[in-house]
Amino acid sequence: MKENACCLRLNSINSKNTTSTITPGGIELARQRTVFVCQSCGYKAPKWLGRCPDCGVWNSLVEELTEIGHQDKGRRHHPSDRPRRIDTVTMDKEIRHKTGLSEFDRTLGGGVVPGSLVLIGGDPGIGKSTLILQVVDRLAQQGLRTLYISGEESVQQIKLRAQRLSADSAELYLLTGTCLEDVMDGLDELAPRIIVVDSIQTIFTESLSSAPGSIGQVREVTSRLMNMAKSSNRALFLIGHVTKDGAIAGPKVLEHLVDTVLYFEGDGSQMYRILRSVKNRFGPTNEIGVFEMMDNGLAEVGNPSRIFLEDRANDVSGSVVISCMEGTRPLLVEIQALVCPSSLAIPRRTTIGVDPNRVNLLAAVLTRRGGLNLSDKDIFINVAGGIKIDEPAIDLGVISTVASSFLNKPIARNTVTFGEVGLSGEVRGVSHTETRLKEAVKLGFTRGVVSKKSIKPLKGKVYIELIGVSSIQDLLEVLFR
Repeated sequence: MKENACCLRLNSINSKNTTSTITPGGIELARQRTVFVCQSCGYKAPKWLGRCPDCGVWNSLVEELTEIGHQDKGRRHHPSDRPRRIDTVTMDKEIRHKTGLSEFDRTLGGGVVPGSLVLIGGDPGIGKSTLILQVVDRLAQQGLRTLYISGEESVQQIKLRAQRLSADSAELYLLTGTCLEDVMDGLDELAPRIIVVDSIQTIFTESLSSAPGSIGQVREVTSRLMNMAKSSNRALFLIGHVTKDGAIAGPKVLEHLVDTVLYFEGDGSQMYRILRSVKNRFGPTNEIGVFEMMDNGLAEVGNPSRIFLEDRANDVSGSVVISCMEGTRPLLVEIQALVCPSSLAIPRRTTIGVDPNRVNLLAAVLTRRGGLNLSDKDIFINVAGGIKIDEPAIDLGVISTVASSFLNKPIARNTVTFGEVGLSGEVRGVSHTETRLKEAVKLGFTRGVVSKKSIKPLKGKVYIELIGVSSIQDLLEVLFR
């Protein structure tokens, strides 16, 4: 063996899964161990397992190399701030950068906060890169230097999309690369105020030996980018891949690190897209922005309720309009139901836009408390427009439209309804009743069927006929008498 060899890799005596790097002088530099890490939750196992014992996901364990010993080498320890009394802390005036897209600003709570981390997830091809390129171009037009970092496309490919979107601001810079150290060098040289990373799963750091997109890489890269953004007061947008279940790929800690998590929802066959805020440290959660996919990019939809109701049929059974809340915004959507005899031993319950378990529960309540035998009927529920609703206020609408289809009696077109239904058949009130009804008045509805307890505080506040119901028996009598 030659004496001038730089180093030798020898099998460790203690473990067959551990290797050591030793210099010719016999000095041990580091030891590496092979572990299998769950890409869903981060669970570590010494050998491969078909199913993660922690989160229960199948085929999620991936082999990775981790260094043991010398873990603190090269790490810089920053002294923590001294404890301060809360009454001595002074607040700076919050400054937000308006993007010019009011629907996008709404989901962020009013605009982009300097030093914030925003994570955007969505299905492939839904329009994440298109949306963020439109946003940063508008910010660049305000004089804010912006850097778009792509690990998936070349600058020529980004330029092609930018031409279609008419994004040509002089303060918008492009950078392609996947190595975090190279990206940091570009950030130090340009010093941008707004940064976009598309996507976070493609960026890796040389300090870890695992593959790009692994749980360790994503966590380390995000942490270093977060420290950079917080210390320099720069706004950072991260675009993330999603799994087949619709969740953002990578460790769950990724969503805990960032300040805001946005999901871009929609069906590729439809032209409408919904940007939903599921976490926001600087504004309300569950806020939504509605966009329409056009040839030249995404356009804002100022009045989504009117869009969702524009194709509603006249005098058809199994259709009703409900008023739901998405964050602070009231939305009027149409719920459709089809009830027909079943040829199966177990009737089908198919839903689009609502929780199927909730529909099964409400069907049982309607059978037991309302006297409508649905045990041998197939029930199909659809929320028109592709929107998803998960609040209890949808209960009264589901009960109404199922009963309408079962009895083959249409509900008056000028009627809007909302409320929660309990297992004993009682109708309970929901929050923001006045806001929901005012939105209905704007769109021409003249009758509202709500919980009886919700009517008393509303006298003289809304110009609409209010009918209070306390049970589903009262509801059926009001709608179909």
